[in-house]
Amino acid sequence: MPKVIQKAAWEKSFREEVSGLCKGWNVKQKNGKVFLRVRTKEKESSVYLPFQWQKDQKTAAMNRVQSIYREVKSNGRELQSAAKAAAGEAPRSLSECDWVGALEKFKKQKMEFDTTIKPITWKDDYQAVLTHAVTLLTSDSAPNSPEDLIDACVAKWVPGSSARKSKTGALVQFLKYCVNRGKFSPTWTPPSDVSTHIGRKPANAESRKGDPITDQQIINLINSCPDTEAGRKWADVLRLLSELGIRPVELNYLSVRKDPKTGKPYWWCSYKKRAGKGSTEARQVYPLPLISDNGEVQKWNLLERMQAGLFNLPNMKDKNQLKNYLNRRESWISLREELKAKDENLVPYSFRHAYSLRGHIRGIDNGSMAKSMGHSIETHCNSYAWASKSSTEDAFEQANKVLATAK
Repeated sequence: MPKVIQKAAWEKSFREEVSGLCKGWNVKQKNGKVFLRVRTKEKESSVYLPFQWQKDQKTAAMNRVQSIYREVKSNGRELQSAAKAAAGEAPRSLSECDWVGALEKFKKQKMEFDTTIKPITWKDDYQAVLTHAVTLLTSDSAPNSPEDLIDACVAKWVPGSSARKSKTGALVQFLKYCVNRGKFSPTWTPPSDVSTHIGRKPANAESRKGDPITDQQIINLINSCPDTEAGRKWADVLRLLSELGIRPVELNYLSVRKDPKTGKPYWWCSYKKRAGKGSTEARQVYPLPLISDNGEVQKWNLLERMQAGLFNLPNMKDKNQLKNYLNRRESWISLREELKAKDENLVPYSFRHAYSLRGHIRGIDNGSMAKSMGHSIETHCNSYAWASKSSTEDAFEQANKVLATAK
């Protein structure tokens, strides 16, 4: 009998202490564990606590209930969330988030686990935008939502560009990591649809990404290269890009093959470009020699020189290498200003764009141009306005020829 009285005494004391915290708070024994129930005018909530309904666990259980009470009253948490917070398992509030530490852990995760990335990939695609994000999140005027954060961090990149898309993707990955692994508040879960953050390219997107230049302008640029070892090397780079219409990186994959039947040599590019709409396979590349304004065909003998091993080409692994060289040339800077005055944009890809336009001016069809340039017909027509325009004009011109011969 005394043992029963002793048990009832600690249970009574426990219940009184809990109910003394706030009206509607009470505990009881359920399935051998401490069961906390909170009743308000609006609703009733309950949660099991990880303590046995025993006298020797009463103090620890009471301390936990007090911690839960503080989370509910001070931080405005729901009972379930408050119980997890008190146990150190709940998502943290904004003030509790260690964004700097999370960034370091995320970097380690990307570099050493999962589908690991290279240091250069981290530097190019993640580092700048995530550092900016953490700076914003730890400032006095921190964004209040993942949507506001993403917008603030990617605003400087052109809407719809691959750069903005990759930076948005980096932010989404980081925020997911913070919520799932770092136990940050679920309110920082990034949106599942980020298309509005990436945006769409403006109407003048073609001008933004680069415009073609004339054969004579290219010839002038090449002739302006100094007669030095470095100058001759870069002049050859411009000749190859212009006559073959290849991407700068494809210089590393360029070679000469021979037709097994005829023995005739031809250009071959072994580069395979991965893209969202598929991949570009290795291909034969067809040269389109340039013609100066006075009608002189530029005979650079590029194929023969490649066969003879006479080129001293730079490794184009660094995608900014060509851009950096051109930006130091007065002739390039002058031409860029000339195009800018016409609301056009001069970029390293302008040599490739010029190849495309040259081919269409000479009557080569879209399919053949796309095949030599290493992309689909759809991509070719979407990328070059003159491609779709010339196809439309050719189609109607042919239709009218048929009409003219009809009786």
